[in-house]
Amino acid sequence: MIKEYFELPNRLVTARFNTLFTRAAHRCYIKLRQAHGHQSWTWWKTQIINKWANNSWSFELETAFESAKFNSDEDKSLPWFLQQKDRLTALYPDMSEFMIHRKILRQCGGDLENSVKSRTTEKSSAEDIINILEEITTRTRISSSRVNLKTRFQYTLERFCGQKSQRKF
Repeated sequence: MIKEYFELPNRLVTARFNTLFTRAAHRCYIKLRQAHGHQSWTWWKTQIINKWANNSWSFELETAFESAKFNSDEDKSLPWFLQQKDRLTALYPDMSEFMIHRKILRQCGGDLENSVKSRTTEKSSAEDIINILEEITTRTRISSSRVNLKTRFQYTLERFCGQKSQRKF
């Protein structure tokens, strides 16, 4: 994508691999480079797909996407949203932006999901959605975490009634 988008020559793209890859990918790159020398971007792209784009990789990525629920108390909206978008784009490259945004918003859950959906349209960009998500979480303190709602309820009960709740939540 980088090569096609920026119309970069092969040498410029492949020269960046040494700094882009980390851990296992870097070791694999070094071994392939020693065995095959300088190659074109299309050759490297094929090697990367053959090595890393398999069923277990897809399963890991999908599991990571599904387990990363948004919690406004712990997560910042920008990095969380962009990471989720990158995961979905890697899994489903042909999926429309609208569907990617809807799948990500489902990870917010409850009131937060509905609040963001009601303020967006089909043509909303990722930037718009991130700004809306940030605005809602900072101004209204809506959170998808059930624990946060419980503690707020207990705090309100203690504040107005002057007693601690005997009820276990």
